[in-house]
Amino acid sequence: MRFTHTLHAEWVKLRSVRSTWLTLATLFVVGLGITALTSFAGGEGYAELSPADRLEWDPTNLSLRSYIVAQLVIGVLGILMVTSEFASGLMQMSLGATPRRHRLLAAKVLLAAALAVVVGEVLMVAAFTIGQLMLAAKDAPHAGLGDPGVLPAVLGGGLYLAAIALLSVGLGTILRSTAGALATLVGIVFLVPALGGLFPDWLQKVLYFWPSQGGAQVLATLPNPDLPHPWLYFGGMCAGIAAVLAAGFVLFRRRDV
Repeated sequence: MRFTHTLHAEWVKLRSVRSTWLTLATLFVVGLGITALTSFAGGEGYAELSPADRLEWDPTNLSLRSYIVAQLVIGVLGILMVTSEFASGLMQMSLGATPRRHRLLAAKVLLAAALAVVVGEVLMVAAFTIGQLMLAAKDAPHAGLGDPGVLPAVLGGGLYLAAIALLSVGLGTILRSTAGALATLVGIVFLVPALGGLFPDWLQKVLYFWPSQGGAQVLATLPNPDLPHPWLYFGGMCAGIAAVLAAGFVLFRRRDV
C-alpha cells in the first residue's frame, strides 16, 4: 500500500467518526465563546486601566485567548486518533492493512498536523475578527490584520495548535490510553506552568520553551524585550515535541499491539 493510500484510509476513518465532528463543533463554540467574553470584558475595562497598563494593551492577543481551551480540544482529537484504535482493537486491522508501522503512524501525524493547521487558522481568524469588532463596539483600541505583528500572531495561533496536535499524537502513541494521555497533556499545558514559580531560577528559564509558557508567546504582538524572540521559544517547543514523536515512533515499532 502506498503512503497516499494509507493517508486516505486514515482520513476516511477520521471523518466517518461522529466524535470528530462533535469535537470540532465544540472547538468553535467554546473557542469563539471565550473570545466574545474576554473581548467584551477587556473592552469594558479599558477605560479603568492605568497609563502603564495601556502601554501594554495588546488587543490581538486578547482576542486570541481562545487558544487556552482550543489546545485541549485539539489535543483530545489528536489523542483519540491513536488511542481509540488501541481501545477498540481496530489497530490490529490497521496494521494488517499497513504492516509498515512507521508509515501508519506517519499518516496519522501528517493528518493531525494538516487538520489542526486548517481548523486552527480558521478559528484564529474568526476569533480575531469577532474580538476586534467587540473591542471597537466598546470604543477600546483595536487592531487590523495589516497592523504590525498582527498577521504573524494570528498565523502563529494556528501553528501553535498544530504543534499541540502533534504532541497529543505522540502522547497517545506512547501511553496508548486516552485518560493517561489527556492527563499528561493537561499537566504539560496547565499544571507545570502554574507551578513554575516554585522551581529554581535555572529551571524557570527552561520553562520559557514550555508549550503554554513560551510557545504561546507567538500569539502576542508586544513581546517582552527582556526575553528572547517568541519564535525562538516556539522553535524550542517544537524541538521538544519532535523528541516526543520520535519516542512514539520507536515504541510503536517495538511494541506488540
